[in-house]
Amino acid sequence: MKQFDTHRIFNINNADEFDTLALDVFRFQYENNKVYQQFCDHLKKTPQNVSDHLQTPFLPISFFKSHKVLSTQKEARTIFTSSGTTQSITSKHFVPDIKIYEESFLKAFKTFYGSPEELCILALLPSYLEREGSSLIYMVNNLINKSKHVDSGFYLHNLEELHQKLQELDRNRTKTLLIGVSFALLDLAEQFPMHLKNTIVMETGGMKGRRKELIREELHQILKKGLGVNKIHSEYGMTELLSQGYSKGDGIFKTPSWMKIITRDTEDPLTIQSNGKTGGINVIDLANIYSCSFIATQDLGKTYPNGTFEVLGRFDDSDIRGCNLMVL
Repeated sequence: MKQFDTHRIFNINNADEFDTLALDVFRFQYENNKVYQQFCDHLKKTPQNVSDHLQTPFLPISFFKSHKVLSTQKEARTIFTSSGTTQSITSKHFVPDIKIYEESFLKAFKTFYGSPEELCILALLPSYLEREGSSLIYMVNNLINKSKHVDSGFYLHNLEELHQKLQELDRNRTKTLLIGVSFALLDLAEQFPMHLKNTIVMETGGMKGRRKELIREELHQILKKGLGVNKIHSEYGMTELLSQGYSKGDGIFKTPSWMKIITRDTEDPLTIQSNGKTGGINVIDLANIYSCSFIATQDLGKTYPNGTFEVLGRFDDSDIRGCNLMVL
């Protein structure tokens, strides 16, 4: 099995290093990932004629539902799956080396929030806890285990207990992170309003069919008022990635040095958009070395010159033009 030097991925210091490594990853995945290679060949994009990381083909995220996207012959001992209804086909992300994921999310978390050991971490993720295969649960459980605080842990539907614990921690001036799925945080804010002074509230998105979808501004306004905080933080990740972006408020996300967001034209998926224009979100996640690092998501967003981005919503199925450019 061909190995890639993952040490390079997590030690990127500047844009030039990212560009160089992205091209190396593209060559590696073209050579070792049959699904991605056929996709690239269909677009007539190969290591021989791609000289810039922005020219690399971005695999539609739907391929994780229909194909085994792997850049190695090594057995994938971990398989992360997306949530979905009983009728829908879920994405499967085959992960041969779980330590890469652990290094990715821990380094990113430390970059933006410091060591998890210094936080009490409370997780309100009912829709994820109630199924198997969630990469978010894997990450949060790992962070909780690294937290030194005795009260760190998961909550399911016991909102009153969570409410009492949050107030107790706040009275004790304990630095706390509450991470939750949107619909559950809304339930908490509406049923048990409080004023938290020492707690970071982080939403991971998603109503999961439990409540009406809200635009980010409306969601954050309700949560800020109900939980008594000045900012709502956000996490941007997905089953098909091994890295996350974080927002510390106002919906503006930053990524770790091995992850980059660009946008594509909504009418022409092969054309990259300039900064400030709304487009489909393409992700380069170099931690995804043994699956695919170049992914075209179904999210809409904008990028900015300083490398930050915001998420504006999702494509309707009818709006995805040319995303499935071929059937393998």
